[in-house]
Amino acid sequence: MSQTINAAHHRRGLLITGLGGLALSFDIPLIRSADGEVWSLLAVRSLCTFIVALVAWIVLNKVLRRKIALVPGRAGLAAGLFYGLGSFTFLLSVFNTATANVVFIVAFTSMFAAVLSWIFLKERPSNTTLVTMAAMVFGVGLIVQDGLQSGNFLGDAMAVCSALLLALAITVSRASGKDMGLVPLATAIFPCVVGYLLSPSEGLAITHPGWIMFDGLVMIPLAFFCLATGPRYLSAPEVGMFYLLETILAPIWIWIVFKEVPTVQTLVGGAILILALVGHSVWQMRQRSASAVASPLH
Repeated sequence: MSQTINAAHHRRGLLITGLGGLALSFDIPLIRSADGEVWSLLAVRSLCTFIVALVAWIVLNKVLRRKIALVPGRAGLAAGLFYGLGSFTFLLSVFNTATANVVFIVAFTSMFAAVLSWIFLKERPSNTTLVTMAAMVFGVGLIVQDGLQSGNFLGDAMAVCSALLLALAITVSRASGKDMGLVPLATAIFPCVVGYLLSPSEGLAITHPGWIMFDGLVMIPLAFFCLATGPRYLSAPEVGMFYLLETILAPIWIWIVFKEVPTVQTLVGGAILILALVGHSVWQMRQRSASAVASPLH
């Protein structure tokens, strides 16, 4: 009976996390479809996400009686600032380099997080993780070198900053041990204010605001919720695999809709990144399975 329940939980986890990864893959296509000025898009996208956070917080606290802080203390504020700055650099990267460059470089987040955990939390990565990091550094290096040659270095640099800032937010969250479920959504108010202040003086400039509102109100909250819920049913390596859906699918959507074709060097670098991450996740899952089999013997 327990095996049946575990299998059902695993299937539920696969469905929820897969939906989250799929929703996340539409973020950049929706930003591009809105066809607007970068700061205007940042303001509207972030405001919509903040509104969802407020509604979720009210429902959780007032209706479901689950006491959860919108931003739990100084740690929550620090993580939120990193998330907010990450949104800022992410939008800049989307507007200054190819979509494939953005998603391939941002896939390096997990390795940045491993390095930061090593430095600040004294959690030394395994030798396999270190080898994976080396392969991913080489892949990112190919993409950034291609960006230098094509004049997209600013966008590539902003994508690297986004990956680092997201890793910093994750590290702060792990170190605090507090429930940070609403922090990425609630602290979207920071990039919202910055975007509004930097937007054109004559008003927000967005040709198709419906797309960016749909992104901020539905797709981003759905992606965050599903990917945050996934670890209740799946192992961390399995959840990490679904984050790769954005890395793989976003360039495909952009190619279909906008006919934007990545360069060969970017595709080679991206393939190295994806293969390294998939290989690392598969290795972790096998290690976990081996431990689970061995544990009853002790």
